Amino acid sequence: MSASEEQARLRSQALSYHKEPRPGKIATELTKPCNTQADLSLAYTPGVAEPVRAIAEHPDDAYLYTGKGNLVAVISDGSAILGLGNQGPLASKPVMEGKGVLFKKFADIDVFDIEVATQNVDEFVQTVANIAPTFGGINLEDISAPRCFEIEKRLIELLDIPVFHDDQRGTATIISAGLLNALELQEKPLGDAKIVCIGAGAAAIASMNLLLALGADKNNVRMIDRQGVIHSAREDLNPYKQAFAIETSERSLADAMNGADVMIGVSGPGIVDEAMIAAMAPRPVVFALSNPEPEIRPDRVAAVRDDVIMATGRSDFPNQVNNVLGFPFIFRGALDVHAREINREMQIAAVHALAELAHEAVPPDVLESYGLEDLSFGPDYIIPKPFDTRLKEVVPAAVARAAVKSGAARIAYPDHYPPF
Repeated sequence: MSASEEQARLRSQALSYHKEPRPGKIATELTKPCNTQADLSLAYTPGVAEPVRAIAEHPDDAYLYTGKGNLVAVISDGSAILGLGNQGPLASKPVMEGKGVLFKKFADIDVFDIEVATQNVDEFVQTVANIAPTFGGINLEDISAPRCFEIEKRLIELLDIPVFHDDQRGTATIISAGLLNALELQEKPLGDAKIVCIGAGAAAIASMNLLLALGADKNNVRMIDRQGVIHSAREDLNPYKQAFAIETSERSLADAMNGADVMIGVSGPGIVDEAMIAAMAPRPVVFALSNPEPEIRPDRVAAVRDDVIMATGRSDFPNQVNNVLGFPFIFRGALDVHAREINREMQIAAVHALAELAHEAVPPDVLESYGLEDLSFGPDYIIPKPFDTRLKEVVPAAVARAAVKSGAARIAYPDHYPPF
């Protein structure tokens, strides 16, 4: 089958999946019986007046009497849809529904997908703020940088529920967990590692900020945009890039890669060549995360050296950096303690929980689901697999503990979680 024929087959399969037997991927369901007149009188008038009065008197009672505590809004303006760019809000709906599928499948969280018909920051923020009382949390998605930074920041300040831009902080969480383990295997402290970050958008900036919080040295970070290394002599930088401007004589990607311990690519396909990989320090870590085609393919890396630990964004190579390892479980932990926010402490707790889980023996059911006979912590297994059922036990508990300890939780640590 030719490449064009394969592409046509995949297109037909994807469109059929979304269309049949019922359009779309998510729906609502009833959680209470409604089969008799008595049921109806409780579900609606007159019985519904009682929780209305209770919530009016004590707003937090909404968590007791409505679905708010298990309901997340997945919200986009369609300005940065996956790898497709600015396609507008309506075109983003299949992706937002897909995010709803992942929330429900992996963490049993209900979702309303919301596509907002404005790309004006003020209008978008006001729209989300106005509908926020409906939800226990807000997941922002596919919003272009640098607007996404301001939108998330303002909504966090305005709202008393978690606001989480997954393209920023979700990606950063998984990258950080994988990198901590990869550096451990390569016997390199994070604080000493020279890190080259190819890309300077939402995922790149959030990932570097989280790595700094985990102990990376800013002077060892080289962030690369379309003009090359972000350095202190440049005058074309927005405030988010400016935070990573350093004094260095390095100007090109090739300059930065010379002697680098870590390469994190969140940019585009084919940007890195074999010479750049060969110029890296001994025992390097290469995260080539552009999808569907990475910055450099694993076979090209293997052709020039054999001491690399590598990850991609693809499921057909080892060490897939996949956001589904993070956001469903981070929200699960936050919702279970009625958190007011997802703060840095909660995010770091998720990083360490993911990293530590990869050290544990892999259960037979996980091996079976991936058609593997054996899998253990090492160069080809630095982060858990998405269908590892232990994720739902380990990550939410770590996030909930951090929420309670940091004061972000409204209620106590749940009894059904493992003890502190």
